[in-house]
Amino acid sequence: MPVTAHAFWTVAPGVGEIRAETLPSRGEDLLVRTLASGISRGTEAIVFAGRVPASQYDAMRAPMMDGAFPFPVKYGYACVGTTPEGERVFVLHPHQDQFRAPAEMCIPVPDPVRTARAVLAANMETALNIVWDAAPIAGERMLVIGAGVVGLLTAALLARLPAARVAVVDVDPARAPIAEKLGCTFAVPDAAPDDQELIVHASGSEAGLRLALASAAFEARIVEASWFADHLPALPLGEALHSRRLRLISSQVGSNATPKRGRRTHRERLAMALGLLTDPVFDLLLEPPAYFWQLPRTMPRLLRAGLCHVVRYAGG
Repeated sequence: MPVTAHAFWTVAPGVGEIRAETLPSRGEDLLVRTLASGISRGTEAIVFAGRVPASQYDAMRAPMMDGAFPFPVKYGYACVGTTPEGERVFVLHPHQDQFRAPAEMCIPVPDPVRTARAVLAANMETALNIVWDAAPIAGERMLVIGAGVVGLLTAALLARLPAARVAVVDVDPARAPIAEKLGCTFAVPDAAPDDQELIVHASGSEAGLRLALASAAFEARIVEASWFADHLPALPLGEALHSRRLRLISSQVGSNATPKRGRRTHRERLAMALGLLTDPVFDLLLEPPAYFWQLPRTMPRLLRAGLCHVVRYAGG
């Protein structure tokens, strides 16, 4: 029998709608019934506003998105659902109540990871890749600028290194208790520590990247984990970048970081990210649930503030 599914589509700048579709019957693909999905605010806000640069249309395609940039497009990459056998799986799929996906893309969710927390897997995968790119050293002075979901997850991973000293900087002092519970110190930009040996920039702002340059020690590494989309930041590259011999490293999750390329598959990296989410402390990054059928009305608000908004579905 044909299966009818419903998905959230962005159809114009700031405008979304729920569309019905008939799922194809594709060989060995698994039918997944969605329990929850996560909204990745940074990227999804850019997509929702139609700000993906034309030069990046191909690079920014999510694994199972539909449509095309700028609109209409079905976008997202953080779904948790159940297979017909009752197994919970994480799939890089847009917001949709049920879908078919290749078995290779359906990553089992470890039993200790509750469903809502599992939607963080895509962001944790990004954080893990950032850490691989950063190649941190035990005992380093480390700074993470931007206490969004990716920034906080990255800081939490860095804080697990021996003798690590990790500071998190954000304009919102309300993020301080979360940073501290993740094993880090916290500061607002005006009080950011200087002489930092490793800096991860994840604020998505020009001011944040300027602060990274100003806070760096001699021959420090700055890992740029933000995506500026169609914004062109102006930076003082004639100052500390040269005199302090700084290294500016870009990190993007689409490819495994160089140290693990050819050593870990994308599936292995995502499974590793799910395994890292067994710690209940990461529930601090979850906002109260939103509801799938209300997304056309609530998505603009959800993309403006908060950490990870969890979308709930019938039965989830």
